[in-house]
Amino acid sequence: MKIAIIGGGVCGLYLAWKLAEKGEQVIVFEKNKEIGKKICSGLFSQNIFNYIPQAKNLIQNKIDYTFIHFPKKSVKIRFSKKFFVMSHYELDNLTAVLAQKAGAKIVLDHKINSLPPKFDKIIGCDGASSITRKCLNLPYIDFRLTIQGFIKRKDNSNFVETWAVKSGFLWKIPRGEETEYGIIADTEKSYSVFNKFLTKNNIKLQRINSAIVADIKIKKLKFIVSFDPSVTLCGEAAGLIKPWSGGGVIWGLKSCDLLLKHFPDFLSYSKAIKRFFIPEIVFSCLTTKLAYFSGFHIPWILPSETSIEGDYFFKKK
Repeated sequence: MKIAIIGGGVCGLYLAWKLAEKGEQVIVFEKNKEIGKKICSGLFSQNIFNYIPQAKNLIQNKIDYTFIHFPKKSVKIRFSKKFFVMSHYELDNLTAVLAQKAGAKIVLDHKINSLPPKFDKIIGCDGASSITRKCLNLPYIDFRLTIQGFIKRKDNSNFVETWAVKSGFLWKIPRGEETEYGIIADTEKSYSVFNKFLTKNNIKLQRINSAIVADIKIKKLKFIVSFDPSVTLCGEAAGLIKPWSGGGVIWGLKSCDLLLKHFPDFLSYSKAIKRFFIPEIVFSCLTTKLAYFSGFHIPWILPSETSIEGDYFFKKK
């Protein structure tokens, strides 16, 4: 089959790699002039190696637990699966090399405004502001804004710190050779909350970046993907972002594996992705809201320490 993949992020490139290995004719259309997502913390669980084993060479630091600081209580969360700090940019480029070696073609600096003609299948992996999603007349995804910056301070600590704010959270990630600070929150609040935090803690950042990310809403779950037999969505274009962290790589790659399992039947894939993710999203959204309400209003009810899997609350896969 002749397959167009819109978006050269990790999900689009992973699909290109695996579909090309199956002998499909795959072309990836990427709007930017180079491969690689630069605005991402790159904090992945060990599940990433189930999809891209070669990523073990990209590890910058290992993370065992995180602190969530609420105004009157801090909670220590241990991960049952170890997390790793990597460069998302390098992960994307690694996956691009694997895709090209398998026979996929990558076309850079090619912005898509409409669905490309003369393809048997089209897969949208073009992120939160997906053009593919727009062409399918699906509702827009809700957004949050993420901002990150770095300081030249070596830090090999094995934990991450986060500070809860009512519309998201701030973070500190030790990256080995440097330290990263960032925020994910409502678009109209991110800058002011982040600047206040930086000023209070006398932090002066370098290489400050920002980007919008998807924000999944329970009321829009029936619109994760379409029921078009020839066009579908994967990853963040489908709104697949973990409600508690804003991370989307593992969820996105899981959606890719579901598509590969059902390929070329996009209708079966549409049903499978909803069966897998809707219970997880509902449970995760409700759990996150409960944790935030407790942290801000009845902090004494929260345990001082707990353990989670890190990628899935409901499904431990």
